[in-house]
Amino acid sequence: MQDTETSTPPAAANGSDDLLIEVDGQLVPNYDATLVPFEEGDVVSGNVVRIDQDEVLVDIGYKSEGVIPSNELSIRKSVDPHDEVELGEEVDALVLTKEDQDGRLVLSKKRARFEKAWRRIEAAADSGEPVEGTVIEVVKGGLIIDLGVRGFLPASLVDIRRVQNLDEFLGEKIECKVIELNRSRNNVVLSRRAVLEEERKEVRQQILDRLQPGMVVEGAISNIVDFGAFVDLDGIDGLIHISELSWSHVNHPSEILSIGDVVPVKVLDIDRDRQRISLGLKQTQEDPWQRVVDTYSVGDELEGKVTKVVTFGAFVEIMEGVEGLVHISELAQHHVENPREVVEPDNDVKVKILEIDSDRRRLSLSVKRVEAAQAAAMRSGGGAQAGAGGGEQGGEIGEVRDLGLSEDVFAGAEVSIEGSESLRAAVEEAQEGAEEAPPAEERPPAAEEPPAAEEPPSAEDDEQPSE
Repeated sequence: MQDTETSTPPAAANGSDDLLIEVDGQLVPNYDATLVPFEEGDVVSGNVVRIDQDEVLVDIGYKSEGVIPSNELSIRKSVDPHDEVELGEEVDALVLTKEDQDGRLVLSKKRARFEKAWRRIEAAADSGEPVEGTVIEVVKGGLIIDLGVRGFLPASLVDIRRVQNLDEFLGEKIECKVIELNRSRNNVVLSRRAVLEEERKEVRQQILDRLQPGMVVEGAISNIVDFGAFVDLDGIDGLIHISELSWSHVNHPSEILSIGDVVPVKVLDIDRDRQRISLGLKQTQEDPWQRVVDTYSVGDELEGKVTKVVTFGAFVEIMEGVEGLVHISELAQHHVENPREVVEPDNDVKVKILEIDSDRRRLSLSVKRVEAAQAAAMRSGGGAQAGAGGGEQGGEIGEVRDLGLSEDVFAGAEVSIEGSESLRAAVEEAQEGAEEAPPAEERPPAAEEPPAAEEPPSAEDDEQPSE
């Protein structure tokens, strides 16, 4: 009879927590019990055991180390593995492949971080709590924030006021609120401005309660737009409309202001419900209209510069900050179809004040009335000089004073001063001939008219016999 040997399956040793098994009466390590069970897509933990230029090896308790390629270490681009992990550091990684074609266990640190970060971001979006991340890139239109997920922070939401240089935020840790979340597109949109506004909400209300219309306060220019300038009043912005910047005409606020300028402003109006403040800059400066009222009167003539030409006339600045209108009908003595026929911007002109309307702050001016007065003065002066010259020279034509008139005024007048002698001689000769002529009574009678011709004899008369 032949003995038959039967093998018994290994059994775990008592008190060994399955780490030791009994095989053929001997205790041997249970290697299978040391393996961590996982599947692809699971997040596992392990220690970094090696760092190379293109990959990192991690011991997760599997039969072989897991490999993390360098492009799976971080959401940043072109990273150095030595900057992302250290030897012995415990890291979380997502299992991409349990065994690739080379038999390697492939892991991803950035995707494990992404999954954790996404759950955290979803919770923050639901609760309204801010999330913290580091600025890793400056892109067109904003910043990229590393939250474990690439979050986009638009430039307009980086601060309460517009930031001119986004590079100054690079590498900084900032808190933002999640305002848009889309898992299918891995899209996260953030707002730092929302966090800042919430922090300053209480401060803004205190400022609004303190400010009153009519107060003069100081602020820094925070932004300049086409329609005006915004002023930071220690936590809340007020608007200076372009019409409230200066007493004189302003084409664009940048002509007189720059971002960062500290200026005194007057509070014109406060909308407490909408938290809006209207400010004025020109109200803190001397009103030039008061100088006009104190200095000039209707009928005064003064010099000015043409600032703008419009279809109905031209605006003339008579002093800094004060413009008056010369209506098209007051530009010249003749009819004017287009004001540019007579004046252009920057022309220096002399004007006469026709009206000062202090209530409406309007000034009516005239150019043609100054010219008319000058022409009348010239004519008056020329006539007086001609009369005086006639008394001295016995009616002879004297020297003609230069009146500054155009040669066109005398177009068609061909008689020169030198030809006046021959003209006077002809007049004197005619006058002498008139004096030598006899009176009408002494003139000889006119010759009598000759008698009418006799009619020729008829035929009957020829037939009568002669006596």
